[in-house]
Amino acid sequence: MATARAEQIPVKIELKTKIKHDEQQETYELVAFGRYYQKGKSIYIKYDEIQEEGTVNTIVKITEGEAVILRSGALKMRLSFIKGNEMNGSYDSPYGTLLLTTRTKELQLDQSSEGKIDGHFDLRYQLLMQGSSVGVYEMNIKFKEE
Repeated sequence: MATARAEQIPVKIELKTKIKHDEQQETYELVAFGRYYQKGKSIYIKYDEIQEEGTVNTIVKITEGEAVILRSGALKMRLSFIKGNEMNGSYDSPYGTLLLTTRTKELQLDQSSEGKIDGHFDLRYQLLMQGSSVGVYEMNIKFKEE
């Protein structure tokens, strides 16, 4: 059996995030070029996002029925997701580390099984900061080999 090599494949990433809080809704869209790779039973999608504060490096790790979003650089955050579960995470702010909690309502990965990397990851969750709801997030990540 050959050893699994985590080959990083260049992908185009289209990220769309909708945030609903009370009666308000915001939508953010981002197109980035990043990397896709597999390690064991997990897939990873890596990309950088340029924000006012500086560059944010994001890694999305997806394993059967669960996911983790890690952000580092100008912003440090860790969010964990398991459908139907409440998971703890953290956000490092200038005022200290804040406790984040996710309540995952939907988590689904669909990928083409034919040759090139092509798929999408859908995530819907309620986000709580220090125990107070800050909204329901719908995140859709489309990725396609370039």
